Amino acid sequence: MSQQPKVLVCGPSSWNQLVELDYLPEPRPQQLFARGAWRTVGGTSAGKALHLSSLDIATELFTQVAGDESGQVLRRALLGAGINLQVVPSASTEQHINLMAGGQRISVYLAAPSAPADADVDAVCAAVRESDLAVIDLSELGLRVIERLREPAVPLWVDLHDFDGFSSFHQPFLGAASVVFMNDDATSNPWELLAGCLRRGPSLAICTLGEQGAVAMDRQGRRWEVAAPKVEVVDTNGAGDAFVAGFLAARLRGAPVQASMEAAASSAAVALSSRHLHPKLAHLPA
Repeated sequence: MSQQPKVLVCGPSSWNQLVELDYLPEPRPQQLFARGAWRTVGGTSAGKALHLSSLDIATELFTQVAGDESGQVLRRALLGAGINLQVVPSASTEQHINLMAGGQRISVYLAAPSAPADADVDAVCAAVRESDLAVIDLSELGLRVIERLREPAVPLWVDLHDFDGFSSFHQPFLGAASVVFMNDDATSNPWELLAGCLRRGPSLAICTLGEQGAVAMDRQGRRWEVAAPKVEVVDTNGAGDAFVAGFLAARLRGAPVQASMEAAASSAAVALSSRHLHPKLAHLPA
């Protein structure tokens, strides 16, 4: 790996409206009053790229964006935050309305990206081969890239999000990954989930536990833990992506796993303290 490693991030970015409520609505007709509402950048890959670049890691973001109004705003926001943006064409730009209450979220998808063209998938694969490490996020684009790479020449890191240990969609990502991240939303036994992941290929697996911090395990069975950051939570969107970025940046600089876990927690605190994926986006109008 070169002295200044080049990281490629591939996957979703979106233009979202966030609505803050006192509580998430029950499934019945009702009238609710928002405590606040704002528009901002979303998407797991955008979040990782924002935090990696803020940590002075040379990062390229390959993400699907259309030429529609949302796409134009999204591009301006990412470029304005200093992101090295590589647009993969799409018929529409991903958009959500996120209902937020008490750290929980309901995401309503207003638009999703179209299927990527073969030539665009090939272009991303070529860029992966030129990078030192690639973060491939869950998405149709990411899946196509993993399938096309077959035997990747660089390490692949994957965020499995709410993986339950069995989902068929996640399996190709898990099998291709050198390092995997996930949260505990779909498991009651994080250690068992990590062990199951490690049996299927990765050398290291990390699970975030919300207010309980995070745990990690490697293929040799060694275990690590870190406490959650002590911070006044403004918004939970993007905290997991910030955690991944902080961990990755520390590892690229030679830090051991425990120190990388602590760096990851500090990075997550940056996201938790902002109503955007990263404070770099604080200039965006409401």
